[in-house]
Amino acid sequence: MSTTYYTCAESIPAFLQERYIFMRETAYNAYRRSSYVLAHSLISIPSLIVLSIAFAATTFWAVGLDGGFSGFLFFFFTILSAFWAGSSFVTFLSGVVSHVMLGFTVVVAILAYFLLFSGFFISRDRMPSFWLWFHYISLVKYPYEAALQNEFHDPAKCFVRGVQMFDTTPLAAVPLALKLKMLKSISSTLGMNITGNTCVVTGTDILRQQGITEYKQMELPVDHHCLGFFLQDSVFYFALLLGSNNKRRDPLKRFGSDSSSASRFFAGY
Repeated sequence: MSTTYYTCAESIPAFLQERYIFMRETAYNAYRRSSYVLAHSLISIPSLIVLSIAFAATTFWAVGLDGGFSGFLFFFFTILSAFWAGSSFVTFLSGVVSHVMLGFTVVVAILAYFLLFSGFFISRDRMPSFWLWFHYISLVKYPYEAALQNEFHDPAKCFVRGVQMFDTTPLAAVPLALKLKMLKSISSTLGMNITGNTCVVTGTDILRQQGITEYKQMELPVDHHCLGFFLQDSVFYFALLLGSNNKRRDPLKRFGSDSSSASRFFAGY
């Protein structure tokens, strides 16, 4: 999932190259800042859809993810939300930072912290309480949890059965017969019947171990899209409003007192 965000970082120079054109044209009332923000959001949607389809199609079946065609559609929607939020975040930073290299440095640093506190390396239950706020604003958290829920949402699907519970322990090399005896001993101790085919870990158990219990499956990409809209339309607009606080001018003042030059200029449009 983090690949999608680092891919979006390449769009940082785009607005920085347009910055001075934007400031000049808004100063002369060519268009409003809100019009620029809305147009910037709309023109980015087709390219993000193409990228999402290509990314989802090359990873979903190649990795062997579960869910069939409906699972693929949800995975595509999740990837699209990741690209949208990442593009919105980078666009917002490009409106704040005025230097390309500084922008790349800030984006990479923040995305590294987003990945660290997304729940992939440290589950939410193990995070210090004073870092939980960063966990909830992490852009990587929501598509990561959505992908896990898409894979492990079925409580009837079993992932570890009977003797497989020893595979990740030092007892993995123990003969099968001895493992079955240990299961009988565990069964008598716990007062329950655990055989070699008993389901020990389901998908719901995996989600619970990762601390992914707060949101329903469809809520995660929807919330992520809303966060992207917030960054792209609201925060980016205010970044432009504060970062390019230039006074509006009369377009005729560009030509001084020579009205004939202004007439020839506007006659060309």
